[in-house]
Amino acid sequence: MEKYEFFRPMSNGDFSRRVEEVYVCLTEYLATELSEGRHLQYAKVFLSDIQNQEPVFKSSDLYKKVLSAKPLTIIEQPPADGSKITVLVKTSSSLADFVFSPMRLSADEARGLDSYAQTKLMFERYVHSMEAHGLDMRTHLLRTWIYVRDIDVNYAGVVKARNDVFAEHGLTADTHFIASTGIEGCSYATDAAVAIDFLSYPRADEHDVKFLQAHGFMNPTAEYGVAFERGTRLTHGDADTFFVSGTASIDDKGNVLHIGDVLRQTTRLLKNISVLLADGGACMNDMRYFIVYLRDTADYAAVDTMLSQLWPSVPHIIVKAKVCRPSWLIEIEGIATRRTAQSAVSDSAEVLSA
Repeated sequence: MEKYEFFRPMSNGDFSRRVEEVYVCLTEYLATELSEGRHLQYAKVFLSDIQNQEPVFKSSDLYKKVLSAKPLTIIEQPPADGSKITVLVKTSSSLADFVFSPMRLSADEARGLDSYAQTKLMFERYVHSMEAHGLDMRTHLLRTWIYVRDIDVNYAGVVKARNDVFAEHGLTADTHFIASTGIEGCSYATDAAVAIDFLSYPRADEHDVKFLQAHGFMNPTAEYGVAFERGTRLTHGDADTFFVSGTASIDDKGNVLHIGDVLRQTTRLLKNISVLLADGGACMNDMRYFIVYLRDTADYAAVDTMLSQLWPSVPHIIVKAKVCRPSWLIEIEGIATRRTAQSAVSDSAEVLSA
């Protein structure tokens, strides 16, 4: 079974000292994971000021000795707790598992291209890389994270580009789309309006995947011109993994609910997530983490308290990141895992026979 953990510094020192603190804690954790047969698969690094911090981070032991050896995404989405850096790591006992592919444009590549052209370029590069290994986006791509600089301005171009790419490759409302989060975030290249992370599963086939619905709570995204799935369940080995897309306070007509009230929006979106999970046979207790995107960090304390009280066993990070509609004050995504019914039956049989 895969595991996910957040690592953040507890001290208030300068950035280098905070990175060193994360390095010490993460190194100890990975040693324990290795002793239990789990290996680091990929990591996400959330920074508060990427222009000043990425060069320092890349010169650190945390990067050079630990994280650079595996797929790694670095994004400016300031941790709302003031920690400056937080690292999410995934470990797993399987070495041949998911393929995490961060895609970034250099300043030279991005210069002169709008958000539409940048998004198309990265999707095309991803598709070519998949085809080189005999894979295709429609079957093997499970999840994307699309980070958009100045999302209030650039998101429309991203949506159009993704719609066009999907249509070109036969992904439609009548087939399926891909689970996704489209959210504000910045890469190191200041000319890059868009950065994308792709998560693929090379062994997937159509029988392994279920696209999650929240009937009566959220409508299909195609009804308002956007191409992504609300969530996806992948059955692999003896487990189901659930990829919950960025979810907000929305109703089954596509309307924003509880405008101006962040806690009521949080309550509604958590209900939406629980309905998605239930469609795949899971529940909120199966969530392995939440990533929480806040438009206004003044809402941090209230949201952090609420999540800690409602789901104390589910780790979370809260970052400053605007959602794609200005009236959405908060969005939450995450991953859940659950042993399959078949494996549970097998376990029960072993207990009975014993």
